[in-house]
Amino acid sequence: MAVENDVSKNFVNSLQNPTSSAKSEQKTGTSALGKDAFLQLLVTQMKNQNPLDPQDNTEFVSQLAQFSSLESMQNLTSSVDAIATSYKSSQALQASSLVGRSVTVDTGTVYLDPAKGLTGSVVLPASSASTTISVYDADNNLVDTIDLGAQSAGTQSFTWDGTGSDGAALAAGNYTFKANASISGTGTALTTYLPATVNSVTTAASGSDMTLNLAGGSSIALSKVQTIGL
Repeated sequence: MAVENDVSKNFVNSLQNPTSSAKSEQKTGTSALGKDAFLQLLVTQMKNQNPLDPQDNTEFVSQLAQFSSLESMQNLTSSVDAIATSYKSSQALQASSLVGRSVTVDTGTVYLDPAKGLTGSVVLPASSASTTISVYDADNNLVDTIDLGAQSAGTQSFTWDGTGSDGAALAAGNYTFKANASISGTGTALTTYLPATVNSVTTAASGSDMTLNLAGGSSIALSKVQTIGL
């Protein structure tokens, strides 16, 4: 009887401490007990208890509750893992479909072929008296300035024909666009959205975002994509 009680208590402890239980299984080579085995053990414990000093019924109920609670947590964990795996696969499929396509992203520097020109946008928090966009090459040399004049608050588009301030065509490479506006007499840097081509996708680690590897060597999180083009 005492042996049965000890076995039952050890079993309950194994439910509360699955790590130690797993280590014990590795040593003995046995498999984990299931619900049927647990109930058989519980019935055996009840049959062999000391009739002069029976165990409290609440102890049996507690054991059942512990087993049921553990089983529910395991099922919940399995369900969450399945959902996470499905979401990750869906996200990877979505990101891979962007390879070779043009996306508009929150970045100031992109690789482009000036012969094809560029259409981007800037975000103004308020109306501006003047708005300019300075274009720099890979060596940080100012090659052109785009004057947008006075603009109202909101997202404003701009185009660049790919030529320098002298009208000469520029070579393909990385170019940086820095926008500035005069708002209430104060120079204010603006957020710039530029088109870029996606070369590849990096699968995210657990809990992090997918990364898009853009032409020219830069990369950006999938969540920062504003629009998707052809």
